[in-house]
Amino acid sequence: MSGRPRGRFPAGFGVFAECLLVGVWIAVAALPLVTLPAALAAGAAHLRRWTGGEQAGLRFFATDLRTALRGGGWSAGIAYGAALALVAADLALVRALPVPGGRATGALAILAALWLTVTVLRAATAWRPDLRWRALLGPAARRALRDPAGSLLVVCGLAVIGASAWFSAPLALPAVGILVAATVAAEHRGAVPR
Repeated sequence: MSGRPRGRFPAGFGVFAECLLVGVWIAVAALPLVTLPAALAAGAAHLRRWTGGEQAGLRFFATDLRTALRGGGWSAGIAYGAALALVAADLALVRALPVPGGRATGALAILAALWLTVTVLRAATAWRPDLRWRALLGPAARRALRDPAGSLLVVCGLAVIGASAWFSAPLALPAVGILVAATVAAEHRGAVPR
């Protein structure tokens, strides 16, 4: 697009600013929580479109969000929320009852929640309008395990959100865009032959 800044610094800053903007869009679209995977997919599609020089904007984001929801985004969101609730219940049980191996169980539950989150993020960034969520989640789970460096990049994106929320809660909203950009980079990095 001709309205984009030229040069390394302005172009890089433009991508950063677009990540922050799409982070706010994702956060607002994910308010019902069950729409989180679809909102992440729409945000990733927006960033791919924007960095590829294609037409992008809120209208395209909303269209992608509706399409992702119709393609199984609701069920993916419900399943993700249920799995996180199960992990939270496990952690609460481990804290409440002094059982042998409780700390190890708690650590495993946290690792499972991280793996599940990385899987949902990788599936969201691999989403295209012609794909259904059921077909995306299995390969994303395998990529989350087989590409530990890419998964670590995504976990670092999660850490940015945590640090932003710790510093000032409203900063966590635009930081979601940075997380999606980190996941897009991890997926792109895995697709490029080395």
